[in-house]
Amino acid sequence: MNKVADTNIPLKNCSIEEWQIRKELAAAYRLVHNKGWTSLIFNHITARVPGDEEHFLINNFGLRYDEITASNLVKVDLQGNVINGDGSEKINQAGYVIHSAIHGARDDVICALHTHGPASVAVSCLEQGFMFINQDSMQFSGKIAYHDFEGIAIDEGEKARLVADLGDKSTLILRNHGALTVGRSIGEAFVMMWLLEHASKIQLSVLASGAKINALESGQLKAIAAEVPNQQMTITPDGIGKLPFEALIREVEITDPDYCS
Repeated sequence: MNKVADTNIPLKNCSIEEWQIRKELAAAYRLVHNKGWTSLIFNHITARVPGDEEHFLINNFGLRYDEITASNLVKVDLQGNVINGDGSEKINQAGYVIHSAIHGARDDVICALHTHGPASVAVSCLEQGFMFINQDSMQFSGKIAYHDFEGIAIDEGEKARLVADLGDKSTLILRNHGALTVGRSIGEAFVMMWLLEHASKIQLSVLASGAKINALESGQLKAIAAEVPNQQMTITPDGIGKLPFEALIREVEITDPDYCS
């Protein structure tokens, strides 16, 4: 990501570091819109604000994802209080419950991305859940967790169960609901969600074929599958999200140049 200082910041009391995160998060919203993973104005992506305070950025509830910009993202604390707002901001209660829980519990999480992508939602409804049957799905070896459906996530009592189920994993399948990825960067969370949706599409296609699946049943093949994430690190030592997300930012700069306003 281009880290050249942007001194033309249209927000008061916004550091260069926060503005960079705002731009990356706004780009992620535009990309989710462009990939067709949105549910009208619902769902949410958040990013931790750099600094000592426990603040994170979230969308202003009511805006479409293609209306999200770096400057109209809302900064909130872990209690859901808007920081430096003008009183007109709206926060999705489910977004607050899910994301405040994760940001409050996981210091390593910079970004949490929740979608209702059609393929990942379909997989969340399957009894067997996500299947490690191809190279893309094997990227998630040791990284998938599950959380049982409790209705729309507006009950703060669900926070502890969400955090406990996620544990130290990077991906949470919300059964009969959707998916959540977390990352050490916005790019990492986004690329892992892309992989999850892509692998879920493949899984659904394989199941729909009705043909016998070439399952990785033997101990040797299971060991190979488990090693895929480490193999990926040799290809992208700076993290799986860095280069793909930089390429996608270049796409957004062409398709949605107002994202960084």
